[in-house]
Amino acid sequence: MNKALLDPEVQEFLRKNLKMSPAELALRGSSFPGISSSELAQQLTGLQKAAKKLPRWFEQPKLYYPPKVNLEQTSSEKTAKYKTSLLQGDKLIDLTGGLGIDDFYFAQNFKEVIHCELNTELSEISSHNLKQLGCDNIRFKNQNSIDFLKESNLQFDAIYADPSRRDDSGGKVFKLAECLPNIPENLKLLFSKSDTILIKTSPLLDLQAGISELKFVTEIHIVAVNNEVKELLWLLKKEENSSPKIKTLNFTKNGNEEFSGIFNRSITEVSYSLPKSFLYEPNSAIMKSGLFEEVASKTQTSKLHPNSHLYTSENEIIFPGRKFKIIDIQEYKPVLLKKKFKSYKANISVRNFPESVEIIRKKFKIKDGGKNYLFFTTNINNEKIVLFCEKI
Repeated sequence: MNKALLDPEVQEFLRKNLKMSPAELALRGSSFPGISSSELAQQLTGLQKAAKKLPRWFEQPKLYYPPKVNLEQTSSEKTAKYKTSLLQGDKLIDLTGGLGIDDFYFAQNFKEVIHCELNTELSEISSHNLKQLGCDNIRFKNQNSIDFLKESNLQFDAIYADPSRRDDSGGKVFKLAECLPNIPENLKLLFSKSDTILIKTSPLLDLQAGISELKFVTEIHIVAVNNEVKELLWLLKKEENSSPKIKTLNFTKNGNEEFSGIFNRSITEVSYSLPKSFLYEPNSAIMKSGLFEEVASKTQTSKLHPNSHLYTSENEIIFPGRKFKIIDIQEYKPVLLKKKFKSYKANISVRNFPESVEIIRKKFKIKDGGKNYLFFTTNINNEKIVLFCEKI
């Protein structure tokens, strides 16, 4: 950690050049003694990412940013704040402290937080930053968190971990047993220290695979920001549970979309119909959850097809996802559609349809964008159709 980068003159320079490419800055060289151009570029990258992902960090002067790879896995402020609603008590340990974004918010809910980080530089950076941000109830341990737990007599109200999803060569991994620390392998140790464990994983992790590996999952929280799934959060208690609760949350500019259900629960009261006046597309968190039948049941909408995952109703309703007014419905007959799509511009989605968006655009020469929305899908009669819609 080069503390010369915290000099007010250097900080002012970085903020004045906030719109510059870090690569361009690295090539220009450094005019500051004791500071390399690559170090300046690293801080500029951190500031640029913080402006979007960590506004409170961005506003605070004299914070130090780690390499880009450490910034990529860290939580955003929105998702970090959400985690504080899931855990409570006096003492929490974070097994993979990293940059400390989550711990900053945990520290507001717990009397004491222990931040474990194996990377010496990252531990030093986190300690510096969190003290600058006014956190005085976080203890920093620069050591392997599993070793710390084995050596310690401490008990905790909660354990949190965001296992590293990169192998020794820097490649990405997705199975929990391949991440560091290996949570499945150490569950017995973790439960000897706390009754409550919260694990953050890659949004790409299969839900059934996660349940099988972790065994004690009571709740799965799927967190999206602007319709992009960012985190899967797994809440573990000591009792085994084959049907955990699933809670989905999508942070949007217009408010939060929430929906919940039970994993793999069979829903019998689902209705199917041909398209009506309105069309609905679930947000990405629900698409990840697999709660397709529960959505139809709870919103009292009808599905277009068991595998299409599009919903319809005669009257407009509140729905956790995008809403559209259906303007027209056409059978999928390419010869006829080519005439209709001449000089056409539209946003295209495919659901349960044999052709991709790219193939459809090329076939019909449809330009991207505009106010028109097209859904290429399959109806309850297994007919290929095109829905012409306007977004609500």
